[in-house]
This record gives sequence, structure tokens and C-alpha cells, in this order.
Amino acid sequence: MSMNTQGRPTAPQAASAAAAGSALLPEEPLLFEIGDHDHSGVDLPDVDVSDDRLGGLRRQSPLDLPGLTEPEAMRHYVRLSRRNYSIDSGMYPLGSCTMKHNPRLNEKMARLAGFADVHPLQPVSTVQGALGVIDELARWLMELTNTVAVAMSPKAGAHGELCGMMAIRAAHDAKGQGHRNIVLVPESAHGTNPATAAFLGYTVKSIDANENGTVDVEAVKAALSDDVAAIMLTNPNTCGLFEPQVIEIAQAVHEAGAYFYCDGANFNAIMGVVRPGDLGIDAMHINLHKTFSTPHGGGGPGAGPVVLSEALAPYAPVPFLRRDGDKLELIEHAGAESFGRLTAFHGQMGMYVRALTYMLSHGADGLAQAARDAVLNANYIKAKLRDVMSAPFNGQPVMHEALFDDTFLKGTGVTTLDFAKAMIDEGFHPMTMYFPLVVHGAMLIEPTESESLQTLDVFIAAMRDLVQDAKAGNVERFTSAPRRAPLSRLDETRAARQPRLKWTPLDNSREAAE
Repeated sequence: MSMNTQGRPTAPQAASAAAAGSALLPEEPLLFEIGDHDHSGVDLPDVDVSDDRLGGLRRQSPLDLPGLTEPEAMRHYVRLSRRNYSIDSGMYPLGSCTMKHNPRLNEKMARLAGFADVHPLQPVSTVQGALGVIDELARWLMELTNTVAVAMSPKAGAHGELCGMMAIRAAHDAKGQGHRNIVLVPESAHGTNPATAAFLGYTVKSIDANENGTVDVEAVKAALSDDVAAIMLTNPNTCGLFEPQVIEIAQAVHEAGAYFYCDGANFNAIMGVVRPGDLGIDAMHINLHKTFSTPHGGGGPGAGPVVLSEALAPYAPVPFLRRDGDKLELIEHAGAESFGRLTAFHGQMGMYVRALTYMLSHGADGLAQAARDAVLNANYIKAKLRDVMSAPFNGQPVMHEALFDDTFLKGTGVTTLDFAKAMIDEGFHPMTMYFPLVVHGAMLIEPTESESLQTLDVFIAAMRDLVQDAKAGNVERFTSAPRRAPLSRLDETRAARQPRLKWTPLDNSREAAE
């Protein structure tokens, strides 16, 4: 195996070496196919249960669960886990997702007794420590954003968007301006923004991106009217760019009587460096599970606290914390201006503990350094690939993610999807594809601050090798990819439209007839 100057294998050779172990990952059948109904790995005594105890609802047919030994069950799930790609096994370059390393210290703290076993219906007097964690985390969030209030209960980013926009609607209603029914959403905003606005009954009006991939304040001014309730702007935006006219945009929005909702999905690029409150935002959600490195993906758990400006603070939802001397109170009943309750209880305790642990471990200076390192890593990737891949918007420096388009693949017969599938064979999870929509064939790469220079160099070497092969006409490498993964190219459209959600035994007689 050839090695680079630092003694590490180059990307293609490293991927080939990893693929050599695939024989130890055989095709994994389902538990129903491994086990049978005649055996069990557990001995249970026969129990005589009368129908009287079951109200006449006693099962009339076998439970139809497969019997397995403990080693069989354990090995099944371990083998499945080895097929999962994760941040613990390699670089996860998904743009707009901030898939960063989750320090094990965070996990250890979240598992401490009093945090892991806390129950939302416990008396407040018995959970003062847990409430103290929430209160301290809230203080950090307000300090990092220069805002005066924070709603902690939203359970994810989109849930936080809903919270912020509900506060905005409540503020307009309190002023007798419920007629404001338009929300401005730039093309470069996060994808959930228009969905959230539409869910609340607002009419969404799109603002086109300019030639630099950002929002022009004059375009915003032209769209403002007495019917506009808010603008939902992502900053840094989904093109990986900081909005240079964000302060002027905020001023124009406020002068029109509207509010400025900022999507905080990309806060990792500016935490500790830029305070969104200084830019004029009125509400912004913060994805604790992204920016502050808690487990991410798979539908949860998540947490999306929403910081609020002085103008929106009175409309925050319940529950919220209030200090009474040395004790913390959990206020469960809405005041006259609050829009009410957003969700049951207070949110995700484990996420709060992990996020605060991350903050205290880094300190204010460490958070700022992490943001700067994330920006540095993204620009390093862009600089190293700009000569072989095409970058939109004049190739200007980026914030947390590097955006490329498919212009460099023109005439090769290779699509963005083909290129992404080939990355799997090189040992890397594909980047975000076809998003943002403002760029044709978009390839959005966010390395975060977690990745070392050595990891980035291996990733860059793999990308350059793929580009070289695509331009050399080796189309088969891409259209047949992935070849080294447990499963090859799937019919994703059919899988989405005709999913098989339940296993049923194969009908051998029917197969023979066919």
C-alpha cells in the first residue's frame, strides 16, 4: 500500500484496504429468518391465566415471535450496527447539518443520576439541580446571542421555528395587526422556513438571491408592505455565506412594522464570534443537537431553544423558569401576553446536560475558536478543490460549508448523484446533494471543526481522484457505485413510493410458478 508523506495511506488505497474486510460483514437476514418458532433462548414456566383476568381478550393465535439464543440476538444487532455510518466511524460532510464529534464527557454527564432518571412530574423541590442546569444553559444562550429571553421547550429546529413565528403572530395580534399574513423567505434560507410559515397559515413570498448568493436589502424593501409579518432569514445562509447586509435588512423590516426571524441552523459558524442580537434579530432558534454536539439524526432526540428580543420576550411560551431567592420555579401558566403552551413539559433534559457540558468544557474563548476552526476547515476544502471542481458565486470565501455545483461534470456522463454514490466506495459519506436549490447540481460540504488536517487531506485526495476519473471518461466507476457497500445502488424512488414496512414469508410455491 502506498503511503503519503506523513505515513498515512492515500485515500483510494485506504478505502480499498477498508473494503477488504467486507467478508466479515455477511448479508444480514432478519430475525424472523434467523430464528424459528420451536425454540427459545429463554426458559419460561408455563402460566395458567384465566380468561377472567383478561376480560375475554386472551390471544387466540401464537405470538409469532422468532426464537433465538442470546448470542444470535446479540450478534444480529452488533452486525447491523457495523453497517451504520456514523460520526464515530468517519467524516460526515453533510452540508447544512453540522455533524460534529460528540464528546464522551457529554454522554457521561447526561447519564448521571438526577439527570438520566429525572421525571417531568416530579415535585419542583426535588429537581432543583436539573432546573439549575436549564437556567444556566439559558443564560449562556442569551449571552451568546445578546437577547433577553429564551424559550427552552422546543424539541428541534423546525419546532423552534414554529415557536418563534407563533411569538411573532402573538405580538402582531396584541397590536391589532392580525391582518399581516405574508412572510418573506429568501431562496438561500433553510428548507424548513417556508414550511413553518405555511403551516401557521402565512403566505410565503420568496426573495431571490443575488449574483453573490446573498440577499439584497433593496429586494427586501421592494417586498415589504403593511401585510408583511416577518422575514425568515438564515445567517450564515445555506450557501455557506454570511449575509453582508443583514443589519440593513433588519432595520428595513422593523421600519415596516415586521419582525426578523433568524434561522440558527448554522450558528456553529459564528458562536462566540458574532452575537445575532447585535444584528437586529427578534427571534432565532438554536439547534443544541448541532451546534453543541449532542447526538444528531434519526428523528431525535433534539432541542431547539428560541432566543427572543425585548420586543418578543413577553410572548414567550410556558413553561419557563423564574428564580425566587435561592429556588427556581417552573411557571406553568401563561400570562396575558404569552401565546401559551407549545409542548408538554419542558423539553429534552439529556440535550440540555450535553449542551451545557460542551459549553463549560470549551468556555467562551473555546466556543469562538471552534467556530473559527469550522470556518477554516470549510475554506481549506474549498481552496484545495476549487481548481478541479466548480464553485458558484465567484468562488468567494465561505463560512462553515463549501458549496460546489455540477458544472465540472458537464459532458462526462456523470451526475451529482453518481458522484455522491462513488464517494461511498472511497469510504466517505456523501455530502448534501441538490441543496440549496439556488445552485444546479449542488454539492454542499460541511466538515465542522471536528476534522483534523490529516482527515481533510485524505478526503480532498479522494475527491480529486474521483474528479480526475470522471473527466477521464471512467463513467462505469460512477454509474455502478457503490460496489463496496453492503448493498449496491438501490431504486430509491420505488423504495419511497412502495416501501415494504412489514416482513412476510416468501411464498415458495408462487415463486416456482412465476
